[in-house]
Amino acid sequence: MAVADPLQQLGARLGHAFRDLALLEQALTHSSFANEHPGTRDNGALAFLGDAVLTLVVGEHLWRTCPGEPEGVLTPKRAALVSGANLCRWAVALGLGPALRLGRGEEQMGGREKESLLATALESVLAVVYLEGGLDAARRAVASLAMW
Repeated sequence: MAVADPLQQLGARLGHAFRDLALLEQALTHSSFANEHPGTRDNGALAFLGDAVLTLVVGEHLWRTCPGEPEGVLTPKRAALVSGANLCRWAVALGLGPALRLGRGEEQMGGREKESLLATALESVLAVVYLEGGLDAARRAVASLAMW
């Protein structure tokens, strides 16, 4: 029995079949790797987009499941769900650490276990899901991660 490709496994866990593997690879590329490999793009811009998508999906979920709650109640709930620590937990559960492309120094410093790197990678991967499948795909991916 053949072992499935790690990127296919990631897609299966998120309920999304990735089509643009180069974009997914970029989502998993830390700036330290890009700095060591000229011409390689890192995941910074994808993380920017993924953060916005995640905030929207979580905000929408809270608005629907907590009808009538005031903004002062919803905002801290959303902040807790999209916190770095929570995103890191989701990234670990997905197995993103081993898939990260890191530069030598970041690798030696334990980058595969750093909360900020894992959270950024997860946001980047969610951006790819959104770009490929739209908001419905992003909703499904976040729902597969979240413990609402």
